[in-house]
Amino acid sequence: MMLFTLILLPLIGGVIACWSQRVHQDAPKWVTCLCLLLSLAFLTSLKFGTNIDASNLWLVDETLAWIPRLNISAHLAMDGLSFVLILLTLLMGLVGLSSAWNEISQHTGFFYGNYLWTLAGIIGVFLAMDLLLFFVFWEVMLVPMYFLIAIWGNENRRYAALKFFLFTQTGGLLMLLSIIALAVIHYQQTQILSFDYQILVQSPIESEFAKWICLGFIIAFIVKLPAFPFHSWLPDAHTQAPTPASIILAAVLLKTGGYGLLRFVLPLFPDASQFWSPLMMGLAGVSIIYGAMMAFSQTDLKRLVAYSSVSHMGFVLLGCFSLNFYALQGAVMQMLAHGISTAALFMLVGLIQHKFHTRDLNQVRGLWNTLPKLSAMGLFFGVASLGMPGLGNFIAELLVLIGTFKQAPMFALVATSGLILAAVYSLRMIQKSFFGVSVNSDENIKTETENSNKLDSQTAHPPKQVITDLNTKEKITLMLMCLALILMGLHPQPIFNLVNGSLMEIALLFQTPFQAPLQPEIQLLEVQL
Repeated sequence: MMLFTLILLPLIGGVIACWSQRVHQDAPKWVTCLCLLLSLAFLTSLKFGTNIDASNLWLVDETLAWIPRLNISAHLAMDGLSFVLILLTLLMGLVGLSSAWNEISQHTGFFYGNYLWTLAGIIGVFLAMDLLLFFVFWEVMLVPMYFLIAIWGNENRRYAALKFFLFTQTGGLLMLLSIIALAVIHYQQTQILSFDYQILVQSPIESEFAKWICLGFIIAFIVKLPAFPFHSWLPDAHTQAPTPASIILAAVLLKTGGYGLLRFVLPLFPDASQFWSPLMMGLAGVSIIYGAMMAFSQTDLKRLVAYSSVSHMGFVLLGCFSLNFYALQGAVMQMLAHGISTAALFMLVGLIQHKFHTRDLNQVRGLWNTLPKLSAMGLFFGVASLGMPGLGNFIAELLVLIGTFKQAPMFALVATSGLILAAVYSLRMIQKSFFGVSVNSDENIKTETENSNKLDSQTAHPPKQVITDLNTKEKITLMLMCLALILMGLHPQPIFNLVNGSLMEIALLFQTPFQAPLQPEIQLLEVQL
């Protein structure tokens, strides 16, 4: 029951958070903090505090009967890939909580309840081994996220929430049809009716319909990733969502699409994946370039970061369908590094919006003079996003490009242009927002504040608050995220050690007799300090 407990903790915590508002207005945030820390400690104890067989790919494997008549079970399992993504979920949950601490002041109980239920659904997605159970968690995480956007978002929040829900729900229904078709064809071939991943993966279906069923899964996952042309819900959702929801959306929710490709599409449909591989790599190349060009043309900081996510997640799609071990490693590393760097950028944009009530690049300039600590953090994460050597994002994109070049050099060359475009839009964002002539200089702010205070005193209103730099909580949160990216860039081997077993299983499905053995090449990835 250990993995079930890992899901139940945020589920029950959400209920308690909703109820605790009756006790005190601030109680839900403390309940959420305690729940996330408890979940994080429990997850760590599962990995390091229990006797796990090192020879077994699966760290923990649990099954409970669910619908025995249809041979459907509540099967949960965790391997290294699931572990690192759940760890990312809980850590970014704490980052989102830090951002929500002062931003969310209305209906706090319901907000933090939905916040924890979203995280519970995401954890369930990373653990479910029965395809129908996976679909249930896939849907569970969408509903509370819809409420987070629709209730606490900005002026066009209902439109953005509805668009997000329709896109993802359509993808989900397509996945449900694909799951049923997969189970039926598998039953016709083996006389075994099962939705269990570990049973289905042992005997991939050999039908002409396999590539169409595979395409149904692929579309469902790349809608969530998101990839061109299924990306249009993302900029609207990010623009209208409150900052904590944007952080969870960018850092974790998008990663469920990449996880679905790695966990289900490639192992269950090896032949069909090879068939669709050129098309998917083409879409990945378009996503990388299109996302970067759209990011360059944005003046809204949130839309800029959102379109940059479309470009960066294109590397994940490219890494998955390059069908190469290096590229698979790069895809996983990209999911982790992008999760941290983009969450930090959304947190910084949320702070800028909170302080200046605007996200427009033309109105927010010269921040270094006014907010040097926030600007320094923005400079670091902007540089990380463009792929600076020594940081996790660089390792991720380098591995994807190396792996893709071994399989399809032309697609690697196209993707490389995305690195150049990323540098262009990142440096434009850094130059316009942090440097140049300040429209919020100390003297202007001081003068405006004094004038405002005089006016407020005459009209008996309380004085306006002076704009301040990062507080201690925000500095610690952002500095820990900086440290994580540096560690991933300088010493990525511990992460590779966790996920290599799972990725090796996938890569061996696509290894041709003419390729060199994979195992000896893994040692080359160790960065010597």
